[in-house]
Amino acid sequence: MNLYAGQCFCGSIAYEYQTAVAPPDWSIRACQCAFCRAHDALSTSDPAGSLRFSAVNPDNLQRYRFAMRTADFLLCRECGVYIGAVIESHLGRFGIINTHSLVQMPADIAAVSPITYDSEDERGRIGRRETRWTPVTDLP
Repeated sequence: MNLYAGQCFCGSIAYEYQTAVAPPDWSIRACQCAFCRAHDALSTSDPAGSLRFSAVNPDNLQRYRFAMRTADFLLCRECGVYIGAVIESHLGRFGIINTHSLVQMPADIAAVSPITYDSEDERGRIGRRETRWTPVTDLP
């Protein structure tokens, strides 16, 4: 497993993403919803990896839910950076990272794939996230 660190601009909120998948093989998704486009989010995840979120200043962690309200999108109240998202279900906690918040972007990271999830219903969206997102081990 390789460890990748990420954080918001001011360092208030952060994550550690562990994956055995090499950066050229990451699935980099550019969701076309209004939130992700506004944040220029490029998401990735690994169902066989692990993800740990942390907060040096927990008061700066803003959880935001929109649309179907199935996931918490994690933003910094101080600098405004979106670092990732988390869903909690009966199977556990799962998350994604915004690769733009990586401390050091891998030079050989995979190409971006635009994607839309507009046709999903709530059950389908949760099911996709449970199988494709990364298990979350810690969350402030």
